[in-house]
Amino acid sequence: MSYHDSALLEKISVEICQSIIAIQQQQPELLMAKYRTINWQISTNKSALSGKFRAILGQTQSWDELSQKLQSLLKAVLIPVAFNSKIVSDLLAYVDQLNPENNDLITTHLLQRQSAGIAILLLDAENLQLNTNTERFLTTTCNCPLQVKIAFANWSNRGKLDVELHQRGYDLIHVPMGRDNADGKMIAVGSSIHERYLNVKEVFVCSSDKVMTNLCNTLQQNGILVYQVSQHGENIRVFNSATSETVNYSLKPLPEIPSIEQFIAQFKGLIKLQQKQTASYWIKLSILSKLFKTNYELTISQVIAHHFPGKQAKDVFIHYPSEFVVHQIDEKSELYVTLFEYHQSKIEDSQDISQSEIPILKELFMIDSPADLEKVIKNILTDLSRVDNQRFIDISILGSKFYQQYGKPITEQIKQLKISGSFAKFLHSCKSLQIQQVGKRWEVGVKKSEL
Repeated sequence: MSYHDSALLEKISVEICQSIIAIQQQQPELLMAKYRTINWQISTNKSALSGKFRAILGQTQSWDELSQKLQSLLKAVLIPVAFNSKIVSDLLAYVDQLNPENNDLITTHLLQRQSAGIAILLLDAENLQLNTNTERFLTTTCNCPLQVKIAFANWSNRGKLDVELHQRGYDLIHVPMGRDNADGKMIAVGSSIHERYLNVKEVFVCSSDKVMTNLCNTLQQNGILVYQVSQHGENIRVFNSATSETVNYSLKPLPEIPSIEQFIAQFKGLIKLQQKQTASYWIKLSILSKLFKTNYELTISQVIAHHFPGKQAKDVFIHYPSEFVVHQIDEKSELYVTLFEYHQSKIEDSQDISQSEIPILKELFMIDSPADLEKVIKNILTDLSRVDNQRFIDISILGSKFYQQYGKPITEQIKQLKISGSFAKFLHSCKSLQIQQVGKRWEVGVKKSEL
């Protein structure tokens, strides 16, 4: 039999789930790789995760054992550095407060008075709804720990909202049915909140009613930092009375992050569409980024950060040379992207090329000298020219083909051979090759005398 009651375990498991969801939304790189792609906001996933934590923690026989088990479970889900984050620190602090040995009300109030300061949340539940994600967002805007939450409403006509808020640690104050009764009670309690909690430093006044302005002024006159929280459409607006700054939080959940395979397919589709519309196979990454945001309500950066923490879009595209080709004059210039299949597709469309003329991947040999590298480049250019029926090939496509065959960037190969200068400079030095500039791009081909 479990040492802990079911209500306590429910509170802990729900808080763990909300913390994991918050981490996935704000710092997905803190999750173990296998858990980053799971949408924890889906009710079935959330319920399964909550049930798993509840079942395992329910087997513990003491509070110390529960705390140790919780740490072990979190280590299985999060990378070590995650334990330095505010989200995890707040979670562990919250769970520690639930220790039954510390549940005496007088002891709790004494601890509150001895602490440096606390934040309090006042919620007009008849006027504004706060889900757990929004509530957690609010905790990131204040400086003191949020230790007291009070909700006001006529709970007889609120369905199961009172049960939910109670499980989330709210003190519930009931008011009779009638217009503005919840407002009046919230103003009365809020105006004297500093007398009940001597160390309160910050208060969230959560209501969209303008009548709360007087409460906010009263709190400020008592030296309390006030955050006015109101809803505007699909956004929660938080106004800081001290700085007059407003922070917006979207209530609309983020779309599910696509798998890397889905992302590549989506991105290739956008490139093809732009190639068709512009009659150009080189498309600016900035344009593709805007189209991706419009079509999928996600930024490319969000997808990259989810699957490849610490990487940039350019890095990812370079590591998929069989799918994409990138081109950039220098680090400060615009990045262009195209599809490698653009050139390969010409094989299928051409009826002048026999099956025997389609290039076959040859056995690779070691590249031990600049002469070897020049020979490899010459062979690649010959194959590409045969397929595209063009003598000159963009050096980015050449680089992508080299990566595809040898598994490393050509710039890395140049460094390994201790060749000074850029890729373009090396091509200039090759006697069998001819290089030319077209606009801002470099193209290279095999000299006619070498064909």
